[in-house]
Amino acid sequence: MKILVVGNGGREHALAWKLLQSQRIQQVICIPGNGATATAARCQNVSLRIDDFEGIARFALVHGISLVVVGPELPLALGIKDYLQRHNLRVFGPTQAGAQIEASKSWAKSLMQSAGIPTPNFAVFQEVEKATAYVKDRGAPIVVKADGLAAGKGVMVAQTVAEAVEAVESLFQDGFDTVVIEECVTGQEVSVLALTDGLSIRPLLPAQDHKRIGEGDTGPNTGGMGAYAPTSLVTPALMARIEQEILQPTVEALRQQGIDYRGVLYAGLMISPQGDPTVLEFNCRFGDPETQAILPLLETPLEDLLLACTQQRLAELPPITWKPGAAACVVAAAQGYPGSYQKGQAIAGIEQAEAMGTTVFCAGVQLKQQQLVTDGGRVLAVAATGDTLESAIALAYRGMNCIEFEGMYYRKDIGHGAKTPSSMSG
Repeated sequence: MKILVVGNGGREHALAWKLLQSQRIQQVICIPGNGATATAARCQNVSLRIDDFEGIARFALVHGISLVVVGPELPLALGIKDYLQRHNLRVFGPTQAGAQIEASKSWAKSLMQSAGIPTPNFAVFQEVEKATAYVKDRGAPIVVKADGLAAGKGVMVAQTVAEAVEAVESLFQDGFDTVVIEECVTGQEVSVLALTDGLSIRPLLPAQDHKRIGEGDTGPNTGGMGAYAPTSLVTPALMARIEQEILQPTVEALRQQGIDYRGVLYAGLMISPQGDPTVLEFNCRFGDPETQAILPLLETPLEDLLLACTQQRLAELPPITWKPGAAACVVAAAQGYPGSYQKGQAIAGIEQAEAMGTTVFCAGVQLKQQQLVTDGGRVLAVAATGDTLESAIALAYRGMNCIEFEGMYYRKDIGHGAKTPSSMSG
């Protein structure tokens, strides 16, 4: 098989890496890929844009691609699945209608409300004056969200009314025409990524990521600074509840709207102190960096799962098998991220990190004259597995200590919530 992976981040590097472990896969093509996928064995980059659907379709048809796996949310929201399917290409990922579950928070909240899926109370606004009046009436803490895609950064948990008003005003100034304001719920955040073929679901290992830039979960939100899996917070009994009360009803609600959703249904959940799950948001794709922590533990061939989703035969597969133990990944970012940052810094130490038994998944990385250099905010993630979560985290940090680039920043406390459960608002 030849598989095409759309995207250029750490998640796409992890997907390509996992797929290439299979002897059934002749080649993985990444569009556009990054500096690491450019040099991987049996892997090739093709420099097309992720929204060049015509170019992607032409390449896939000419080169006999068996499956297209879409990594990022943007091409899904723009309708890449719909376009490629019209050319008889097999695509893992939801249609444009299904991708609304991430592309429009107000649409997703209305879907949950109508299906009785637990989610915080909310209100939707198209006018800054009405939104700020609502905030002043409700008080803080309160959550302000951009309605559209914001690369994981469009959420503000405002601790004061002034912060909330500022968040509302800045979102409208940034060009968002709709904001969602919702009640602030407390507990621990968990990511549950489930595979679905539009009928049945198969949850992957529950993970916890660290969205904020600063240690102790402080500072602005990012695309994610590290993750670990599984989290002991999600017991088998709680996972059964999440399936029955959230995941399956969501797939059924989508189907009732005429949406045949095949791909990843990623539930960002808050687990209350009483152990009840509530949906903060849905995403329509693999999480980043959760994927970099989940896939190293996956034993079932990834292509079997992805193909079964596209062929609507997920229920026929045996249970997903996992390696014992745990995995963790730590993200190294460019200085200044999530604000402005420099590019082009030489990266050293990846081979040494991997010689210690870690896997380095590159994200914002470019290959220039056979040298990997930084090319994004989140540059790379060092992932490790271990018999225990503590040993996996320790190995990931030992690997990270090998890596160097000018201005490199990473959090030193990934996994802190697992050892000393703390209250996190979201």
